[in-house]
Amino acid sequence: MDELTLERAKQRIEQAAAGRADPALLGAVVERARAQVEELAAATSGLEASIPAQVEAGIRDGLRTEVLPVARHIAEVRGLLNQVVRRLERIEGELAAERHARVDDLALLVELISSGWRGVDARLERLERPAEPVVRAPRAVA
Repeated sequence: MDELTLERAKQRIEQAAAGRADPALLGAVVERARAQVEELAAATSGLEASIPAQVEAGIRDGLRTEVLPVARHIAEVRGLLNQVVRRLERIEGELAAERHARVDDLALLVELISSGWRGVDARLERLERPAEPVVRAPRAVA
């Protein structure tokens, strides 16, 4: 509302309070007020129709702006985690192969040591056996 309209409304209110109000003027004021209320109702219904669409578009744009980079980051982290899992599986396989190789080396070492000791036992057994009488040929006396 502009200042002139507000001032006229105040004057009419003062006139009505003073008992000098003109019924024709009051009717015109009421009619203008009704027209303005109808205009306000039309503007409100227009806003009611457009605000949800604008809010939806704003939310969609905001989500697109904020969520897409986050989705890219999540995809990147997922890719890196998959790569880490593959590397860990490969390392686990290498460790298992290395463990089996060490067990095979240990088995070979145990076999070598036990065969060495078996050889030592055989030699000691030969040394400890009572000497068998050796039959010697008589020496010729020259």
